[in-house]
Amino acid sequence: MKNNIKKLRAQHHMTQDQLAELLAVSRQTIISLEKEKYNPSIILAFKLASVFNCQIEDIFIYEEENNE
Repeated sequence: MKNNIKKLRAQHHMTQDQLAELLAVSRQTIISLEKEKYNPSIILAFKLASVFNCQIEDIFIYEEENNE
């Protein structure tokens, strides 16, 4: 799933380590999220929205899969 985590993290002047600490996850989780290789749990999505003071929809871009 596409996301704006890296952009939001930069706007908030945060390192991957700082964001990981705030979310109680590993830096590797942040890396995987930013590379769009991992979709977070709904709880982690809400935590991200809280940290960035925005809506989940502002972070994640849902694209329907085309199964044709």
